[in-house]
Parts: sequence; C-alpha cells; structure tokens
Amino acid sequence: MDTLHAPWRIEYILAPKPPLSDGEASIFTQIAQSSDDVANLVIVRDRTCYAVLNRYPYTGGHILVVPYKQTPDLHGLTEAELADLFKLTRRCQTALTKVMRPDGFNLGLNLGKCAGAGILEHVHVHVVPRWNGDTNFMPVVANATVVPEALLDIAAKLRAVLAETAV
Repeated sequence: MDTLHAPWRIEYILAPKPPLSDGEASIFTQIAQSSDDVANLVIVRDRTCYAVLNRYPYTGGHILVVPYKQTPDLHGLTEAELADLFKLTRRCQTALTKVMRPDGFNLGLNLGKCAGAGILEHVHVHVVPRWNGDTNFMPVVANATVVPEALLDIAAKLRAVLAETAV
C-alpha cells in the first residue's frame, strides 16, 4: 500500500482554536489588515472585500471571498457590501475557470457551527473548483486530499488574471 501525505492539513487540525474574546479580530480581519498579501495568499482586494486562497484546501484552487467587515452572517452587511461580495465571488469563479479549467464549482457559505463554519465570527463565501472524477477514496478513507499545485503558484496565477479584470 502506498502512503500519501497531506501535511498542510495537520497544521490546521491540531492548531488551537480558542473562541475570540470581545473585540478580538478574526483571522480574516487580521489578513485584511496585513500588507503581506503573498504570505497570506490574498489574490485580490476590492473596495469592501478581498479573496484569499484557502491555506488548508480540500481541492486545489479553493478560494474564500471575505468582506473586510467582521460579521457572522449576511445580515451584518450593507446592500453594497453584499453586492460587492458576490461580484468578487463571480470574478474569482471566472479566474479559476481561466487558470484551472474545472468542470464545475461548489459555491457556498457555512453559517453557524452546526453548518460546518470553521470561522464563526466572519462570514465568507467558498469558491471550490471541481473536476469530473475528483471525488475518490482519498478524503473518505485516507482523510487527505491531493493538491497538485503549490498554493503560492496558484495564487500568483490567479492574482495575474484578477489584475486584468480589476474594477
């Protein structure tokens, strides 16, 4: 039997995740306030939101579209922020189509712990490219995924494409 490793996932799995204290910024707010987009895997910044590659993806190219405003759900966003969030989601889907040529996408939000939200305090949209046949035994049996391209390389390609379509 071959042994396959997904070492980037264990960092997230084992990392302590204490609840935020009052007034503490979420990881997404910390990334939003940082100027190191390359280290944080930020691929584009817009007026009210930004997009970042998921550091612990289930599939290559998994993007998170995040409003700068820290709010646990869509009700905390203005109409303009909500529109910007979904316009950037669409731009990211378009960029992924150009860069990675997926056969489809999963787009979604996980609101609340029971819905699978990993960062409860900061709403974000998942843009997950999918390919025919990409669901296999790895996530089910081995609890691992195979991401065929380095995150920094994917981020650089997506940054370039998104820069072409800046609004």
